Amino acid sequence: MYTLADYLLDVTKYLGSDEIFGVPGDFNLQFLDHITHRHDMKWIGNANELNASYMADGYARERGFATFVTTFGVGELSAINGLAGSVAEQVPVLEIVGAPTTKVQHNGGLVHHTFADSQFKRFIKAHEALGLKASFLTKDNAINQINDTIHYIYENKKPAYLVLPTDLVALPVNDNLKANIPHLFESKQTDVSQSFETITSAIKTAKKPVIIVGHEAQRFNLGDAIEDFSKHNNIPVATLAMGKSTVSEEFENFIGTYNGSISDEAINRFVDEADTVITIGAKLTDSITGGFTQSFGPEKTISLNFDNVTIYGERLTTPYNFEAVINQLAATNLNQNYDKVVRPQLASNELKATDNKLTQEFYDRALQYFVQGKNTLVAEQGTSFFGLASQQLKANTNFIGQPLWGSIGYAFPSALGSQFANQKDNRRTVLSTGEGSLLLTIQDFGVAFKENLTPVIFIIENSGYTVERVIHGETEPYNDVPQLNYYTIPHAFGATDKQYLFINVDTEKDLVNAMQKANDIPDKLIVIQANMGVMDAPEQLIKTGQLFEAQNH
Repeated sequence: MYTLADYLLDVTKYLGSDEIFGVPGDFNLQFLDHITHRHDMKWIGNANELNASYMADGYARERGFATFVTTFGVGELSAINGLAGSVAEQVPVLEIVGAPTTKVQHNGGLVHHTFADSQFKRFIKAHEALGLKASFLTKDNAINQINDTIHYIYENKKPAYLVLPTDLVALPVNDNLKANIPHLFESKQTDVSQSFETITSAIKTAKKPVIIVGHEAQRFNLGDAIEDFSKHNNIPVATLAMGKSTVSEEFENFIGTYNGSISDEAINRFVDEADTVITIGAKLTDSITGGFTQSFGPEKTISLNFDNVTIYGERLTTPYNFEAVINQLAATNLNQNYDKVVRPQLASNELKATDNKLTQEFYDRALQYFVQGKNTLVAEQGTSFFGLASQQLKANTNFIGQPLWGSIGYAFPSALGSQFANQKDNRRTVLSTGEGSLLLTIQDFGVAFKENLTPVIFIIENSGYTVERVIHGETEPYNDVPQLNYYTIPHAFGATDKQYLFINVDTEKDLVNAMQKANDIPDKLIVIQANMGVMDAPEQLIKTGQLFEAQNH
């Protein structure tokens, strides 16, 4: 018998969910049976729902879609912070919530995981308040609700939330529905000729344009199209840190990662001297613009976003489709004869390791050297993100960070989600996180070893929250964290000696030697503890911290 649960899983499988994350609870157990009894999907049980939501977010950034499952009330509220991050940074994740039966809810039953007040809609209202598309499945309209939700995620690259009452899990549905699943993702064609003409006419008025790329372009996989547009027209391209790796950083017209006034001088020169800045899928938030210190305003900006276009401060009102317009630009030669882009000269990548104590500056350069194509680099917000976002990465390297939502502890489970997503592609995830951040989500080391994942994990041990110390409270005890014995973590979470390698590093040579060992051992999870000074922080983080502190007064 083909059921509603089967159909829902077939749809999510079609979009790329080979693994489904989450935590069991009595309101979702019958649905989980439909996952575990399949041969083309795998259930990944997390230590908690928050980690599941983070892991799904990292998976979706690689695959373009992810699914996780929680139980009603306690489970979904545990996950809501991670799902809110997916809203903020536009990551296409689906949460499925197992809920009490339709009859229990209709009769106002005083059941567990509620406030015992017969109110069952408050949690869905909470998710709607966060801007999520939220649906409560009903017997009469469940198929249409599922189709509408999944199509929304596909079209908008945004997360959504479905409530599945337990009595609907085994509801029989027509098995012919499965054949129609591909048609759910047929997009309606929009005539964008008028908006395209307006946009290209505006660009042609520029004598010295520059392109700045953000995360929306990454979600829609528009990096190649942007490179083609740049190459046909000799327009330099930068990315924001939220959007890093959308275009190849070895692309001939790539000039670097822009971060307002605190960017490298050579990058700033391109942006400051441009008479038109073309932003593509970008949001100019504080932590990726040097605290709003970008050198351009609306009067010199053509802004192409997912849901709107503004040209020199005026909003475009003609029919528009983000993907269609960028893909048309890819094949466009503006015939403006812009000068050939001369990329900024990069500092030498050669590493000359010494016996000197390890510093953040050397660590960041060493990570740049270590991370190759077919790696995904995940950087926790803080010293890791601000030190690594400005490093130029090899072609075919992916980069994951969370600079807008900035939820502490996000990076570790996100990195595991990334590794799950890339198992078939033989792409290895490299995580850089601080010991303070790791404390919040450390529980899913158990999942990593249970599922034989093999990322490389760098733990920066610098005696607390250096990112916060830089902003405020350098010596205050609230920026201290418990000091763990990291070498005991693998065994504590169930690892055998054959599954991992732990390396403690204090000097530059120690770090380089550890990296070589990690490269030589691709079939183990590698944990490298990098010991650094308490206030050793990347220059961009120090400058950003000063700006944030000034703004908080």
